[in-house]
Amino acid sequence: MKKEINLSKQKLIDLLFCEDAKIKNIFSNASDLNELREKLFNYLNDLERNYFNIYSHKYSDKTHIIERNNAKECIRVFKNIIRTENEELSGFSALNILFKVYNKDKNSINEIGNGFLSEILFLIRGMNEKFYLLDTEVLPSNEITAKTRCKILDEYAQKMLNHFKNFRKGTDEESIKNQKSAKNKILKHFSATEEDWKNYKWHLNHIIRDYKTLSELIKLEEDEIQGIKEAEKNGIPFQITPYYLTLFNEDGRDKNDRLVRAQVIPSKEYCINVTVNKTKKIDMDFMGEKSTSPIDGITRRYPNIVILKPFDSCPQICVYCQRNWEIKDIQDTVISSDKIQDAINWIKKNKYITEVLVTGGDPLTLDNEYIRLLLEKLNKIKHIERIRIGTRVLVTLPYRIDSGFVKILRRFNKLGKKEICIVTHFEDASEITPDVLDAVKKIKKAGISIYNQQVFTYFNSFKYQTCFLRKTLKLSGINPYYSFNMKGKEETREFRVPIARIEQERKEETRLLPGIVRTDKSVFNVPKLGKSHLQSRQDHEIIMILQDGSRIYRFYPWESMLLLIEDYLYTDVPIYAYLKRLEHDGEDVEEYKSIWYYF
Repeated sequence: MKKEINLSKQKLIDLLFCEDAKIKNIFSNASDLNELREKLFNYLNDLERNYFNIYSHKYSDKTHIIERNNAKECIRVFKNIIRTENEELSGFSALNILFKVYNKDKNSINEIGNGFLSEILFLIRGMNEKFYLLDTEVLPSNEITAKTRCKILDEYAQKMLNHFKNFRKGTDEESIKNQKSAKNKILKHFSATEEDWKNYKWHLNHIIRDYKTLSELIKLEEDEIQGIKEAEKNGIPFQITPYYLTLFNEDGRDKNDRLVRAQVIPSKEYCINVTVNKTKKIDMDFMGEKSTSPIDGITRRYPNIVILKPFDSCPQICVYCQRNWEIKDIQDTVISSDKIQDAINWIKKNKYITEVLVTGGDPLTLDNEYIRLLLEKLNKIKHIERIRIGTRVLVTLPYRIDSGFVKILRRFNKLGKKEICIVTHFEDASEITPDVLDAVKKIKKAGISIYNQQVFTYFNSFKYQTCFLRKTLKLSGINPYYSFNMKGKEETREFRVPIARIEQERKEETRLLPGIVRTDKSVFNVPKLGKSHLQSRQDHEIIMILQDGSRIYRFYPWESMLLLIEDYLYTDVPIYAYLKRLEHDGEDVEEYKSIWYYF
């Protein structure tokens, strides 16, 4: 695959049309697009019948069922992208442009990218059983002894362990040394003491939100400087807690801290896109939360649970936040007690609501007294069985988990009657430090469960990186809960990953972990309607491949078996562009070669 993604466009075109002689012949003899479409459909139907007919078992010694099954899936996708209905839905015809490219139309050749050609090439290969596992030894089940099977499983485990060496925990000796050095520099800069450092309010009062302070504490790369200056010029808030800054490499970005930096330092491209959106008054509410908010402060997408948002800022702002359209600078946030009381009254009147997710912003930016009063009001509602607190302070400000807060948790958590739990958001094992473990211990001693929601971004999508996070989380007392496909917000495009990659990660990497560790579910959040599980083929399908190689997916929402509800079309980032980016960052793209066959 490495060879294919580095071919010139013309060589890819030549390779594509030489891949299947029958398809090339159909293109050669078709007089127009309609004839081409009809002949291709006939060919694809015949091909599928040959693989799966009443006599196909007689040929099982020639072709493996896994190869035939992959061929069937590729045929299904190819049929989808040449259907006229899908051309109308997407406003693009992959078949028409292929026809023009075959006939050497220069404008069409210029219009398409290598990503488009690669998608079609690998589809044709898949349809013809030129599977990515072609060079794999076939072991009939009756020849696999216990010893042979153990050897195979050992090889899987060893490969995973080899990859784990590429990643770092926040509790590693080198990490701790880096954290201490950075902490001392920060304390000296602010003329602070060790006592100040353990006080979360000191951190809130010294949030780093300007270029001058940040550049005095760490070495910034040129692209980071450009991004911060663009943010300051356009009034786009960025916030980093002094604690989280200790996870940065002081001497400049490296492979170990690129993820933590990308989360909090906005890029120039991001700032420009946000500014354009604001200038043109483009709605950045990708999830359509305004349309799922029956009253101010409430979001509802499911029958039994609602989101309650008492606070619209955080100690630290994540660049890729789905609520970047409403998250404010911490200094500009005003708490409206009347708004929250009205929201709580609304919950009280709706007997179907049994669970409340208190989030925001980060509600634990607020002090213990406010949290106590809020939980007390929710606790008095008889039909509420569970209160979740959605917070990232475990990651960004673990000292916030003080004895006063733990006492509040213990007071309202009543086994068998009412549960309080914490839902947090770790992105990488480097974020799990000794200070984090201390905070987790306090919460667990109060009998509180902690769950993690990871956002699957480019920066944690490397092979086995999320597996390493899951293992570290579980050993740290935190349960993996959800892995979210990155939202399709254009301003955060640099974080986005093809859906095929999260599917691949789940099938080829996560599956190697013990079941008690891989408890998270991979999901795509359909705007307005909620989570669609990515493991289920019935919930999504590819309907088109665009000229740059982007796949257009049709999503069937979670209610699709309960209600005739509108589908949702989503344009993904191209697999080709993702692989080229990985290659640029030093990854062996051969290890990702099966990605083309996840649909």
